[in-house]
Amino acid sequence: MPPNLFLPLFLCIVFVSLARSTAQRGSGGTVVTELWCVAKNNAEDAALQGALDWACGQGGADCGPIQQGGPCYDPTDIQKTASYAFNNYYLKNGMTDDACSFSDNAALTSLNPSYGNCKFPSSKTVNNASISEPTGTVGVGPDSADLSASHCVAQSWLSPLILALFLSFIL
Repeated sequence: MPPNLFLPLFLCIVFVSLARSTAQRGSGGTVVTELWCVAKNNAEDAALQGALDWACGQGGADCGPIQQGGPCYDPTDIQKTASYAFNNYYLKNGMTDDACSFSDNAALTSLNPSYGNCKFPSSKTVNNASISEPTGTVGVGPDSADLSASHCVAQSWLSPLILALFLSFIL
């Protein structure tokens, strides 16, 4: 192999290996993504309050943590408060798209909405097809970063790099 091809090939192998090893893996090597149901940023406060009241009342969500004295109590932020209730309802009611609608005031996200002492439980999905298990408290820090799409980044760089290697080899 010509020496000018060694470095790009080596970098490609390292990048793909790192990207694949940092993504969370389930059984059989499938990529696992955690999801949370949260209030939409553009939802009106009145609509969020109505949906929050329903979720904590008739909806049966456990709203203890967002009550005064709870770790998620924040009377000044309806987004955070509604998000906690929406997520709890979503986890208790089948983790379906319908369970995270709240009249189109909520959406699923893979970004952990936990803050301070307020930890949002998550769902885990496998390959966006089937939902396996809800999790408890999620950690904060580099280990809890959402790297589930890193393999896609690796694959998007892999094809052009292989093509470049091939062309430089035959030229």
